[in-house]
Amino acid sequence: MSAIYFSKLPIYKLANNLTQHAVAPLSLLHSPASSTNGDNAVCLDKQAFKQQWQYLQQLATNESMTSSAESIEKLQVDWLIELFNTVFLTKNVKLVRGENEPEYFPATKTAPARIEFAHGFFQSALHEISHWSLAGKHRRTLPDFGYWYAPDGRTEAQQKAFEQVEIKPQAIECLFSLMCGRSFRVSQDNLHADFDTSQSTFAVDVFNQAEQYINNPQNLPTDAKTLLTVLAYMCHDTIMRHDTIDN
Repeated sequence: MSAIYFSKLPIYKLANNLTQHAVAPLSLLHSPASSTNGDNAVCLDKQAFKQQWQYLQQLATNESMTSSAESIEKLQVDWLIELFNTVFLTKNVKLVRGENEPEYFPATKTAPARIEFAHGFFQSALHEISHWSLAGKHRRTLPDFGYWYAPDGRTEAQQKAFEQVEIKPQAIECLFSLMCGRSFRVSQDNLHADFDTSQSTFAVDVFNQAEQYINNPQNLPTDAKTLLTVLAYMCHDTIMRHDTIDN
């Protein structure tokens, strides 16, 4: 099967659509400072977040002995955590850097829900956010959203089931990635498969779903649209274009 180049997806089309139609609350996009008002509406310092992201992208472009890839990744993750937790302050949820495998913990009477992503990786954070954005009200009350999961080493039937339920999450993760100016590759999470995976259509299915979301953004989950809109404002100047990169 030929390679799938996710960088060819017209992310600029989605960015322009979302920002022009302001699907995120205006208070998230135009407030001069991060704060909350008496109505508990979230306000976001758009300019500060944007300038910080541009600085981090410059560091990544001009990586030096004093700014390793690992240290830059950590700063980018810190930025994403602060952004997510500010944007979704009223959702009673926190994005948390995890040390082990990813896991979702629903809110309790004394603590907000926690989206813990794997090993502090930026890409893992985007992936777990995509699952959260797709989960409905009931699923957000369940550990790990109540989803089935079988670890690497699945049977062929289990792998097909895994790929089927991962199409939409990874399509949204793809859009998050491209909107941040990052590349994206699907994860079949099957390094130890003992069957032929060469005929899998998973990458094509994820690409097609991402393209459908771009062409029909009204079908995106509400929270995914909100974050994509904010990212479009913050990261617009660093969005990858298909004519300048090659996955």
